[in-house]
Amino acid sequence: MNFRRLLAGSLGATVVLAMLATPVAAQTSVNTELIGGLNTDLLIVAIPITVLVEAILIYTVVRYRADNVEQAQPTQENRRLEITWTVATAIILLFVGFASFQVLGVTAVGGVTAATNPDAPASSTSFEYDGAYGPTVNETDAVEIEIVAVKYYWTYNYQTEDGTVTGTSAAGDALKIPSDRPVYFYITSTDWLHAFHAPDLGLKQDAFPGQYNTIKTTTYEEGSYQLYCAEYCGVGHSGMLGQIDVVSDQEFQEYLDEQEPEAEA
Repeated sequence: MNFRRLLAGSLGATVVLAMLATPVAAQTSVNTELIGGLNTDLLIVAIPITVLVEAILIYTVVRYRADNVEQAQPTQENRRLEITWTVATAIILLFVGFASFQVLGVTAVGGVTAATNPDAPASSTSFEYDGAYGPTVNETDAVEIEIVAVKYYWTYNYQTEDGTVTGTSAAGDALKIPSDRPVYFYITSTDWLHAFHAPDLGLKQDAFPGQYNTIKTTTYEEGSYQLYCAEYCGVGHSGMLGQIDVVSDQEFQEYLDEQEPEAEA
């Protein structure tokens, strides 16, 4: 077998696989856009490595099969080869680390903290817990929603000028959020550990009692998305489901106007 032909064929297959790996579907949110982009970058790096290793393996198996085993020779020291694969590995790891940092360091994926949002004004929440970091002063159109996990349902608190509008998955209410606007979720729990997870929107954050975890998103596609609890929380865990409805800005405002807000104390 001609090794050069095998290598050329492997590289050709790599190009085809890389093209097929490129996502063509519209992204539902900035979170899925960032996460999907990172996955694609890592896949493009992994495919050539996989193809090269498999090509060498196939060549070795065929070249030194049982009826040709006498041609196999012990491996000799080759400093140039060792330096090459060491440098190549370092370059690949640097690329992976840099690409991952570029995504994990973004508030939409890594979460909102005092360090990432130091100038944020105080957030309107039900409890005086740390960890609720609201929009910056420039995000005048941002929406703030408090998510409270309870055994075994979700409560959604929307802060409005007239008070707090509340919905709950226990009553079949969907979590409403507007598209194309920044949305901040302040996530906490009243009992023990839960996890807020909407995979189709690229959202996932733990819900701890006694503190808030803040995550941020901007959605692009209107529609309904499944909400799960992603942390085993007891006998009712499998039923701790909800629904997120991404609606237009007008429909979101109409929903809030139709509700009876609880006046702030």
